Amino acid sequence: MRAIVAGGGIGGLAAALSVAKQGHPVTVLERRAEFTELGAGIQLAPNAFHMLDLLGVGDEVRERAVHVSELRCMDGTTGERVASMPLTDAYRHRFGNPYSVVHRIDLYQPLLDACRRDGRIELRTSSAVVGYRQDASGVTVTLDSGEEVTGAALIGADGIRSAVRQQVIGDGEPVVSGQTIYRALLPMDRVPQELRWNAVVLWAGPGWNFVHYPIGRGTLLNLAATRDDGASQAVAGLPAEKAHVMAQFPQLHDSARRLLDLGEQWRSWVLCDREPQAGWTDGRVTLLGDAAHPMLQYATQGAAMALEDAVLVGALLDCGQDDVAQRLEKYNAERYERTARAQWVSRALVPQVFNPAGAEARQRNEMLASFTNDDFYDKVAWLHGLRDVTGGVAS
Repeated sequence: MRAIVAGGGIGGLAAALSVAKQGHPVTVLERRAEFTELGAGIQLAPNAFHMLDLLGVGDEVRERAVHVSELRCMDGTTGERVASMPLTDAYRHRFGNPYSVVHRIDLYQPLLDACRRDGRIELRTSSAVVGYRQDASGVTVTLDSGEEVTGAALIGADGIRSAVRQQVIGDGEPVVSGQTIYRALLPMDRVPQELRWNAVVLWAGPGWNFVHYPIGRGTLLNLAATRDDGASQAVAGLPAEKAHVMAQFPQLHDSARRLLDLGEQWRSWVLCDREPQAGWTDGRVTLLGDAAHPMLQYATQGAAMALEDAVLVGALLDCGQDDVAQRLEKYNAERYERTARAQWVSRALVPQVFNPAGAEARQRNEMLASFTNDDFYDKVAWLHGLRDVTGGVAS
């Protein structure tokens, strides 16, 4: 029973591994000319590592990751340290894994290597999926070249602008958030010693925020500065002049501004997501990751949700061809509520934590400063807790 995966990103490769573990052959169709991962830093909570362990690559990712000791919130204008959530002994004991940060390629490469080692997985490049048709016996995928590929199931893991989604749901372009994010990587040897924190640090300001953390096994500092600028057109990876980036954050505290000023080769993206959709399955076809439930980065769960999707869809495809559609409906039903909640929380965190101004910012500071460590852990338990493949959570 061959499964077809549209998209060779993190979610697509994870899905291929998960399905192959059931003994099924898998064909992964990647539109680009090579299997690689673009972008810079990514945060991985314990639930992501639990999925990576189930996929057999957890130790490889841990070895490449930086295991940060805290999530720290700073008032972006005053420089006040507002609050910190420790991520060491008590956190790891409660949630069973570290909270870590990696370069995206350091998550992607172990998944890719595992797929290449698995003789049941066929990896194809320059194979963009443009549509599909299906009947009682299977699903046939059409590529942009006109070639057709046939299997028992199609998993659309082809990103926020998924061609598979457009046939399953047909909801058009993603929702533009009105926020522009500027990203750069800074060699750690250029970072002032007093600012080399083993932490994910948020500088929260009025209508903007600046996040940084170490990646590349500690050799790089990932810089991500976001401005609520009312952007109305989606752009991805456009070069941005340093002077332009600096001008977007005029009230940024001097300590953070020193880091921002050290950044070079800035690139910009306009953040997008989509409204949650309860139904992302059509017979033998389903969606996964950003194709199913794209979310803003603020809850830092986009990759983790894709990994959870992948583990579950593979586990449910321990069946014959006649049961595929039913199993994919079950997968959709079990994943919808959790992923939709993550989408909404990611949006809500912008005005509540990351970008408030004036009285709202002071209220945020007072609220976060009042939390104990256990209060913080209770807040994130539904996201970070270890999960089984049927969606149960143990916090």
